[in-house]
Amino acid sequence: MFDAQCDLAALVYDDNDDPDAILRDFAVELKAQGTRVVGMVQTGQCADSSLSAVLVHSGETLLLAQPPAPSATSSGATGCKLDLSRLQAAGARVADALADGADLVIINRFGKRERDGKGLGFVIERALDADIPVVIAVSRSSFADWITFAGGMSVKLACDRHALEAWWHNVSLRTARQIPPDHTTVCEVFK
Repeated sequence: MFDAQCDLAALVYDDNDDPDAILRDFAVELKAQGTRVVGMVQTGQCADSSLSAVLVHSGETLLLAQPPAPSATSSGATGCKLDLSRLQAAGARVADALADGADLVIINRFGKRERDGKGLGFVIERALDADIPVVIAVSRSSFADWITFAGGMSVKLACDRHALEAWWHNVSLRTARQIPPDHTTVCEVFK
């Protein structure tokens, strides 16, 4: 079940979408308006061993993966692998920034690490426990796992700026208590 007034949103993307650019530009605009945005957005690609993330609250870029050393049995291809310890350290930096307060948390991607109880799931939980709205990029192929992780308590957004802005407008007005919700939302019942 979905609720348009839920504080947890999944920006659902396909292979041809660029959720990172949408989230990164959105964070820049909100920060320029004085909104305290905390989180991280992916930059770089594993294909060229530059997989990293930018901390939207500080602008710092953190490398998330190290290319493995070529093996004697390989044909010279090195590939790239997510370094879970680097991801956890980046998540800890985001969690620490939450201690100073935030209006919105942006998480770069939901993936198998989060599905398996690792990765940045703890940051999402910490933000929601503090009543801070969260938006996360979720691939269409991982959406069923996301719904299980979120217990069905998530808004599904198209991977476009308009959908993200419409969700944020509604959530930010409610969280600022400028307008009360006209009904108790499903997400509020289960908080």
